[in-house]
Amino acid sequence: MFSKLALLTLAASASALELTPDTWDEQTAGKTVFVKFFAPWCGHCKAMKPAWDSLMSEYDGSDTVLVADVDCIGDGKKLCEKVGVKGFPTIKYGDPSALEDYKGARDENGLKAFAVDLKPLCNVATHSNCDDEQVKAVTELKDLNLDDLETKVKNHDSEVEAIETTFASSVQELQSKYEQIAKDKEISMGVLKKSSNIGLVKGVIAHKKASKEEL
Repeated sequence: MFSKLALLTLAASASALELTPDTWDEQTAGKTVFVKFFAPWCGHCKAMKPAWDSLMSEYDGSDTVLVADVDCIGDGKKLCEKVGVKGFPTIKYGDPSALEDYKGARDENGLKAFAVDLKPLCNVATHSNCDDEQVKAVTELKDLNLDDLETKVKNHDSEVEAIETTFASSVQELQSKYEQIAKDKEISMGVLKKSSNIGLVKGVIAHKKASKEEL
């Protein structure tokens, strides 16, 4: 007879959904997604698999949220390349056409707490799940031609790249400053140690205390 754990494992596996380029559009249509891009040999991927499989099982059949896997080494390789996966596991969420990086906890409780807050997408065709501000924005955007809309995307991507470049440059500057500060610290500590003869001072103190105890 199967144990309870074995049955739960089978249930999770049965509800697991692995997306490929051929199934992506159909499976994600009209849904907010929470997707793990993984490699079968990845140790971190294996470690979080039970928590992720449990989450997939919980949202299996949801009308608004899709939790799924993409095998970046197998049939999902082109999907991973398209969304810019650079390490494993990479977790992304949100609009299937504009995924955002998930940087939260990767344990079961953390993943489930995040998934609970995933909201249905604003449907640009029917305006369902859209608030007033989104409806206004969609209406204005529909008045633009395709070239203008694509230019907006290109401008956005260029600004994102500029922000990332500035961030990387700032981090590099901080790293250089840190290394110099650390070097200055070591030099100063060395000078102090030599000028103070602190080793000899402590040695004499120990000698005096020992001599005092002998009296």
